[in-house]
Amino acid sequence: MNRTQLVLLFSMILIVMLAVTTYASLDRSVLKVGSEILLDRWFIATLCDAYLGFLTFYVWVAYKETAWWKRITWFVLIMLLGNIAMAIYVLIQLSSYDQCKGIESVLLRKSTCSV
Repeated sequence: MNRTQLVLLFSMILIVMLAVTTYASLDRSVLKVGSEILLDRWFIATLCDAYLGFLTFYVWVAYKETAWWKRITWFVLIMLLGNIAMAIYVLIQLSSYDQCKGIESVLLRKSTCSV
């Protein structure tokens, strides 16, 4: 995939997540979900799967970001906003896409040493 395709993909992910979250929020607050859902095994499995996915993505963010305050900020945002924060993070990273270096310029930490 090239930069344009990745920007379109993650923009669509962001738009869909914002739309679905808005749609659900208009029905009721997430804090008003009944206690019966918290006992449902599939809800627990889905929630566990989502948060382990968020944590997996965060490992890459922690690798990319060298400043502790950025690591902490992104951890909180990812854990609170999930795929919304993750799509925003990828779009920010794609803004520094270097066509000469390719996708490595997005995926890898910027080199701090010069030889």
